[in-house]
Amino acid sequence: MDENVANEAWWRRQAAVQVERWQKRAAAQQEETLRQNSLMYGGLIAIGAVFVQPFLTSEAASLDLSAKICVIAFSLAIPLLSALIVLNRQETYRRRVASSSVLVLVGQQVALGLGFVGVVAGFWHIMTIAGIAILVGAILGVAVHSAGYVRVEEEDANATQDAEQPSQS
Repeated sequence: MDENVANEAWWRRQAAVQVERWQKRAAAQQEETLRQNSLMYGGLIAIGAVFVQPFLTSEAASLDLSAKICVIAFSLAIPLLSALIVLNRQETYRRRVASSSVLVLVGQQVALGLGFVGVVAGFWHIMTIAGIAILVGAILGVAVHSAGYVRVEEEDANATQDAEQPSQS
């Protein structure tokens, strides 16, 4: 009987450790997500500024379709991306994510989508093959990131699980 009580107490301690571990992990994951999002938003703003700059001195009528798409996409994306960077700073300060806001979630997807469209259109304007290359590169980049992310998370979960197995005596 005492062995069952000891095992139950051990399992309760393990459950409490797991709850604490997952709470810390979730908080760290939120912080990392905010850092990565800010990096993407800032990068797209910088790319947009570089891509749109040559068009500032051009007449709109002289721009081809891909250049117009680039300018319009970045003219919409840059303010959204800037707002999202400011929001990320507030979320980091408050240690809370505004993920329950539908407007924020839609804004994030629209801003990233417009930034991507602007990048592709900008490269397409420079050279059609460059536009195609950036599309292929983006698809490969997402695949590499996804595969790496899954592998890192699986290895972390396995390492944590192995370290927390009860000793067999």
